[in-house]
Amino acid sequence: MIEFKDVCMRFDDKEALKHISLTIQDGETLAVIGGSGSGKSTFLRLLIGLIKPTSGQILIDGQNIVPMSEAELNKVRLKMGMVFQHFNLFPHLTILDTITLAPRLVRKTPRAEAERKARELLERVGLPDKAGAYPQQLSGGQKQRVAIVRSLAMEPKVMLFDEPTSALDPEMVGEVLDVMKDLAKRGMTMV
Repeated sequence: MIEFKDVCMRFDDKEALKHISLTIQDGETLAVIGGSGSGKSTFLRLLIGLIKPTSGQILIDGQNIVPMSEAELNKVRLKMGMVFQHFNLFPHLTILDTITLAPRLVRKTPRAEAERKARELLERVGLPDKAGAYPQQLSGGQKQRVAIVRSLAMEPKVMLFDEPTSALDPEMVGEVLDVMKDLAKRGMTMV
C-alpha cells in the first residue's frame, strides 16, 4: 500500500528526515513516535503529498507520488483521510453539513446518500444526536471524533493522524482513542 524508499527531507540546513525506508501493508497500523521537531508531521505531510522530499521515492499503491502534478496527487489523496491535532471544523456549518460537504462537492455524492452515510458514521463514534449541532456546542473530544468522521465520509483506504489527541483535555483522549482502536479492528490502514 505505502512505501518510502530512501526518503530524505531538508529544510535549508536542517535535515528533518534521513534515508527513511519502510513499507506499510494494507490494514496495518503504524505509530510514529518521537520528540517535538523529530519529523513526525513532516513524514505525514510527505505521505499525503503536501510537500515533496529532497530525495527518494514515496509509493502509494505502487505509484510514485513524488513527480506527480497537483491534479494527479489529488486523485491519490482521495484514498487518504487526514486528521490534524486541531479540528478545523467550519463554525458556520452544522456537523452534518461539515461531514457531507466534501463527499457532495468532490465525489458528487447525492445529498441524501451523503447524509445517510454521515449519520451512520456519527452513530459509530457515539455522536448520533450531534448532527444538527455546531462545533462550538461540542467538547474537544466530540470535535475530534467529528473530524475523524469527516475524513471517513470520503471512504479513504488510509487514515493519517497528526497528534490527534494532543489538543485534548486528558479526560477526552479516551473517546478519540476508542474510535481509532475501532478503525484498527475494522482493518483500516492507519499512520
